[in-house]
Amino acid sequence: MVLAVDLGQSGARFKTSETEFISKRSKLAHESTLDVLNDLFLEAQDNLGSTFKSEVVALSITGVYGDVGDPHPYGQLASKYFGAKSVAVIDDGLAGYFGALGNNDGVTISIGSGTVAIAGRRGSYSHADGIGHIFGDLGGGFWLGKAALERVLATLEGRDDATFLAEFFESEIKTYESLKSHTDAKAQLLCINAAKTLLEAAEAKNTDAITIRDRGAEYLAKTIRAAWTNVGGMRNEGIAIALLGKLAENKGYAESIRRRTSSLLPQITLVEAKGNHLDGAIFIAEHVPEDIDPLLRWWHK
Repeated sequence: MVLAVDLGQSGARFKTSETEFISKRSKLAHESTLDVLNDLFLEAQDNLGSTFKSEVVALSITGVYGDVGDPHPYGQLASKYFGAKSVAVIDDGLAGYFGALGNNDGVTISIGSGTVAIAGRRGSYSHADGIGHIFGDLGGGFWLGKAALERVLATLEGRDDATFLAEFFESEIKTYESLKSHTDAKAQLLCINAAKTLLEAAEAKNTDAITIRDRGAEYLAKTIRAAWTNVGGMRNEGIAIALLGKLAENKGYAESIRRRTSSLLPQITLVEAKGNHLDGAIFIAEHVPEDIDPLLRWWHK
């Protein structure tokens, strides 16, 4: 049996061949991944039973910035809780890639609170962005929400003129006013949650929202191009592109990304993702027995 875990910035998900469940426990920027996984494994025992065992555990984890590091601490933790004999430690972007495209060549871009692109070509893989919201994650949820709230809050203070945009953010403004700190995890979560409102405002034809959305799409198009060229891909090759994440389900954002990517890579085809990050983690556990440094490393007891 394979136990797959997908740890993100807004929650975590577990999947086995028999069940699947969601946890609200997320990975915040200042937290140790191992500490978070320890909490999650305790929660998993509550859901799966204290006697649950899994010989193979596949971990899709955020916040590793394209290098999963030493797999041994992860392996020892999974062995302690689940009796694991093999543990795959996977950059969540790579898990998304295998979930969406399997062994096929192409590019996936995961658009959640952050963003990361993975390109695969002839057995080689590359990673672009996914370096966190301070230095990157351009076009992701935090970036979109922050860009929108910057204009909204500036308008309320008379520093901007996005009056019609501000009308969409009444709830977010109330949350902002209740914050005790404007720089902590709650402020970051407010920006992430505001991305959905921004995309809804763009769907309602608000021009300020469309401008922000399309700028995000342009950043994502450049991230896709970077991933493809970094793996040796050529501009005029036929390329399958899959979008992953809740924000990618917004048709306006997906179309904006497609248009801007096709201007950089003319032969792209936007394809439906076959599965998600959990599916990719299970695929790796079953079909990718070797390391893909630095995006995937195995631990064996």
